[in-house]
Amino acid sequence: MNQYLVVGIVFLVVIALLATNKKLVETLKNIYKIEELRKRVIYTIGLLLVFRLGSFVVIPGINPNALGEGSAYASQLEGNGLLGLLNVFSGGAFGNASILALGVMPYITASIIIQLMGMMIPYFQKMQKEGESGRRKMNQWTRFLTIGVLLLQGPAYMANLYHQVPSAFVYGNSFGFIAYATTILIAGTMFIMWLGEKITDKGIGNGISLIIMIGIVARLPHALLAEVNARFQTATGSAIMLILELILLFLVFMATIALVQAVRKVPVQYAKRIVGNKQYGGVRQYIPLKMNAANVMPIIFAQALMFIPALFSGTAFAAAFSSMTGFWYNFTLAVLVIAFTYFYTAIIINPQMMADDMKRNGGFIPGVKPGKQTVNYIDTIMTRITLPGSIFLAIVAILPALAMKFLGIQQAFAYFYGGTSLLIMVGVVLDTLKQIESYLLMRHYDGLMKTGRIQGRH
Repeated sequence: MNQYLVVGIVFLVVIALLATNKKLVETLKNIYKIEELRKRVIYTIGLLLVFRLGSFVVIPGINPNALGEGSAYASQLEGNGLLGLLNVFSGGAFGNASILALGVMPYITASIIIQLMGMMIPYFQKMQKEGESGRRKMNQWTRFLTIGVLLLQGPAYMANLYHQVPSAFVYGNSFGFIAYATTILIAGTMFIMWLGEKITDKGIGNGISLIIMIGIVARLPHALLAEVNARFQTATGSAIMLILELILLFLVFMATIALVQAVRKVPVQYAKRIVGNKQYGGVRQYIPLKMNAANVMPIIFAQALMFIPALFSGTAFAAAFSSMTGFWYNFTLAVLVIAFTYFYTAIIINPQMMADDMKRNGGFIPGVKPGKQTVNYIDTIMTRITLPGSIFLAIVAILPALAMKFLGIQQAFAYFYGGTSLLIMVGVVLDTLKQIESYLLMRHYDGLMKTGRIQGRH
């Protein structure tokens, strides 16, 4: 059976299943009926199309034929773990030497730095407490730092590109051309940031996250086609293996959704207060403590550290960590993910602050005394639920390597079995659905699910 036909059948089956889902069809009709939501969805799709078109616009002065499909550079890109991952995140723009090649990764790097500074430096801590004005100042600092990161990454990207494919540089590798190309790359990333802000303000929200997700999803058809080609070039039974891979991918998505949505509800009772003729409080609410409070950050930090051994090329230390499917690489990655999960959870979850807020608002956890005991109770719960969450996150981090090692899945397709790609896709899709659902429920329409609400989202 022709491999292109298999891919076509897979997509047709998916479309047919979606089309026969009466609940989905009814929801789409409801979305179209709400004028504001309809405009926001169309506006978001339009800006995402602009982003995808920009990923194919090559930097002037670079020969795109030297970088195209089947070239030596494309093969090197697929074989390099770090560069291949960056290419997936940018939706192929990195490999195309596009004006948007660096994507939003410099902005994410700057955001992480500013976030960490907000936890350690009093000046930024003060800005975080200033409300909207503080948030605007923090955003401005993030933009300035993004430009600083781009001034380092731009020349580094061009130097790597010249090292890999010197024939692609039409005007040579002069200082003037590198400065000119770096300026274009900076403008490209800032343009993506502007698109993200517009999607957040006038679209359906989560602009930067949606852009990252679209870049990842855009590589899925290409990766699936490459996997089909590889399967049909081997022995018989390829179609069965491909079906098993897709079933496994579906199960991995379901398990990841369960991880992202899992919460431990801590009951909080508020005391009754009589103000005038009205009664306030006296109700029981819940604090949703997420099992994976750190989200994708531990994997990002761990993977960043895993590229350090490459700096010591030629040594036995670097050789032990050179293969993404090697034992020591994945064992170390899993340990780092577990450690960073605890570290990042301890940073973003502050039991002392939560206990103080409850006490200030007249709330308490039934059976637990306010103050130190409440802090210890919350801290104990977070420690217990973080352990299984960190182990599951470590498994997700090494799933692509396991898929390549034991199932023989191609690297490009294996990225969708775990790691940052999978967590970002699942997280962004759930958050986007929640945004759309809020508009539907506000207009007295049913939610996106049969039960009326997306479960597990708080």
